[in-house]
Amino acid sequence: MPALVNYSGDDDFFIRKNSIELGRLCSISSQADVYWPPHKRVRISAPFLFRETDFEQNKQPSINDLPGECIFEIFKRLPSGRERSLCACVSKRWLRLLSSIRKGEYRSSNVVKENIDSVSYAIETISSNENGGYLTRCLEGKKATDVRLAAVAVGTSGRSGLGKLSIRGSNSSCGVTNFGLSSIARGCPSLKSLSLWNVPHVGDVGLYEIAKECHLLEKLDLCQCPAVSSKGLIAIAENCLNLTALRIESCPKIGNESLQAIGKLCPKLQSISIKDCPLVGDHGVSSLFSLASSVLSKVKLEGLKISDFSLSVIGYYGKSVTNLMLSGLGNVSEKGFWVMGNAQGLQKLVSLMITSCRGLTDVSLEAMGKGCANLKQMCLRSCRFVSDDGLLAFSKAQGSLECLQLEECNKVTQSGIIGFLSNCGLKSLALVKCMGIRDISLDTPLSSPCNSLKSLSVKNCPGFGTASLAMVGNLCPQLQHVDLSGLYGITDAGLLPLLESCKEGLAKVNLSGCLNLTDEIVLALTRLHGGTVELLNLDGCRRITDASLVAVADNCVFLNDLDVSRCAISDSGVAALSHAEQLNLQVVSFSGCLGVSNKSMPFLKQLGKTLVGLNLQHCNSISARNVELLVESLWRCDILF
Repeated sequence: MPALVNYSGDDDFFIRKNSIELGRLCSISSQADVYWPPHKRVRISAPFLFRETDFEQNKQPSINDLPGECIFEIFKRLPSGRERSLCACVSKRWLRLLSSIRKGEYRSSNVVKENIDSVSYAIETISSNENGGYLTRCLEGKKATDVRLAAVAVGTSGRSGLGKLSIRGSNSSCGVTNFGLSSIARGCPSLKSLSLWNVPHVGDVGLYEIAKECHLLEKLDLCQCPAVSSKGLIAIAENCLNLTALRIESCPKIGNESLQAIGKLCPKLQSISIKDCPLVGDHGVSSLFSLASSVLSKVKLEGLKISDFSLSVIGYYGKSVTNLMLSGLGNVSEKGFWVMGNAQGLQKLVSLMITSCRGLTDVSLEAMGKGCANLKQMCLRSCRFVSDDGLLAFSKAQGSLECLQLEECNKVTQSGIIGFLSNCGLKSLALVKCMGIRDISLDTPLSSPCNSLKSLSVKNCPGFGTASLAMVGNLCPQLQHVDLSGLYGITDAGLLPLLESCKEGLAKVNLSGCLNLTDEIVLALTRLHGGTVELLNLDGCRRITDASLVAVADNCVFLNDLDVSRCAISDSGVAALSHAEQLNLQVVSFSGCLGVSNKSMPFLKQLGKTLVGLNLQHCNSISARNVELLVESLWRCDILF
């Protein structure tokens, strides 16, 4: 035992600092330790006063006592990302200081310059060798805060670098602000894709920082950013010359000046989408196309206050446009679409989608057919002025169209569809909610069959019935995909001629919502196409029973997706499927089948050997306990209950 300080005779109480006898030390404070031998009464034999000056003299220095500037300089000399991440975990103050350091500023220290250069070289090697191997982060809802963004910036700065960031924020007061976005800009200069949704507290200041630091930015998505104005987007255009894709939606402060800057300063821009921006008009759209027409290929304009002038500019300067979507352009008249088609500038256009544009008429549709020589896909939605005459004129002027979708085009009738199929070599036809189609027999004889049509989809068209099905069957004998969902008026007798006329063999059949179909049509389907059918959807066909499942089990060899939800299926039908050795089902749905009970458990286990998806939702006759046992047994299968 070392000698004690101030030991005098029989005194029982002694003071000693920094004693190594830790087992017998009781810390009175961080400045003094007290030692007492065992089995002795403690008493004070000499005056002893704790004064504040004594504590201050013995107080241990802390790095937190340093001003922020000094800690900032220390952090700049940290050799690697691991040390920075560890320091960021100490406190929010340290995290804020670290997030305020630009990635390039770490090289400014001569003491650790060699180490940092080696780390930077390793990071560059990883980034260049990985094909799209950049880190991706997505923050949603309450998780989208400035603190998390600062942590992401510090944590990824020492790795291969953050390449893609998506923020799906909220209107809460603690959401992402300019500070969080600035942290990302300083710590992640390799950022290539940025998506900001519903971030009302992010404005031009945040975009300024992104533009200043992230010169590699290629994709920018701004949705519901009310504080972002044209100034922020102009800063992006001036500094991010690699920008290839831009999407702007519901940004009330972004106007024509920003689009003009984008068209002038972003020579690599390939895709542009603008929706519901009230300040965007003809000047912005025309400037964009006239200045950036060389590589711009994908264009989406929705809910804008543009006129015929913008569409005429698109028709003249859209020489590289391959995909064009126009929606809700209430100020565009027939003249605008007519000029766009006759301008002959959309020769490379492959896909065209027009929604709720009253300017699209039969005359302008014919002009579009003449001006788009290489058009392959066209979708018309809620175009109330397009009729049979426009479709016939378009089909005669356009010879390359392969896919046509008509939705809520109520002036189109059965006659227009038949004439279009006769003139154009379509491969796919989809009709959705076209109320103008009536189930009537045409007096005129049918023209030559359309052998090119492989896919037919008719959804929720109540007038499409027995006569229409028979006519389509005779006109399109090479069908392979048939979707008649929602046609509650068709019967077995009406569908049978279509099944018999399909010589190639059906591969996908969707009859969901066809309430009047019975087992007879399923028996015919399995007999005629059992060797080719791969998908069969009978959801809501309430007259389908176990007999249909027996036929499927006996005849369908390649079936891998079966949906009999809300059908009159019982345990016997499930048993029949499980006993079929040739079946290789991967996805099965018995949702809403009240006849399927706990007795089907062993049959479901047998089916589950090949299943990857099983839907047992609303099967009230199956207990939760049996489902839990089934989940444990079929661990490879995704079971919904």
